[in-house]
Amino acid sequence: LWTMRQYAGFGTAEETNERFKHLLAAGQTGLSVAFDLPTQMGIDSDSPRALGEVGRVGVAIDSVDDLATLFDGVPLDKVSTSMTINATASTLLAMYIVVGEERGVPRAKLSGTIQNDILKEYVARGTYVYPPEPSLALIAETFRFCAAELPEWNPISISGYHMREAGATAGQEL
Repeated sequence: LWTMRQYAGFGTAEETNERFKHLLAAGQTGLSVAFDLPTQMGIDSDSPRALGEVGRVGVAIDSVDDLATLFDGVPLDKVSTSMTINATASTLLAMYIVVGEERGVPRAKLSGTIQNDILKEYVARGTYVYPPEPSLALIAETFRFCAAELPEWNPISISGYHMREAGATAGQEL
């Protein structure tokens, strides 16, 4: 009934892929991807803005090829994938779909979740890319797309913990 997964990702796609394979061999039934800050912000690893942050708090993903490497040897039609990412969630989801399609996995067989909770980024973390209105429009479009094309995909995972943390930091009682 439950998907068992551990939040993992650090360094390169190759290094994180090794960890994923270890976790799956140990009995995990799904994967939960931690992305580095540049990936979360839509910044390429070779950008001067990414200096010192590449691969530090998660895996660095700059391209579809990186994502293909991240999931090399992982049966995408059998393993549910959670991607903890917000501002660039639709981009990473699009890459994931491409990786699946290149491996012959139909969209209907892909299962998982993207966090896609942009309001949390405005309230608590500050890792947004676009202004609020276009961000919310992109999330709504992602919902529509998933409803039509990815029946086993959850297009949002609300991160209430960060909201609580933001309120506590601001001295508000929640």
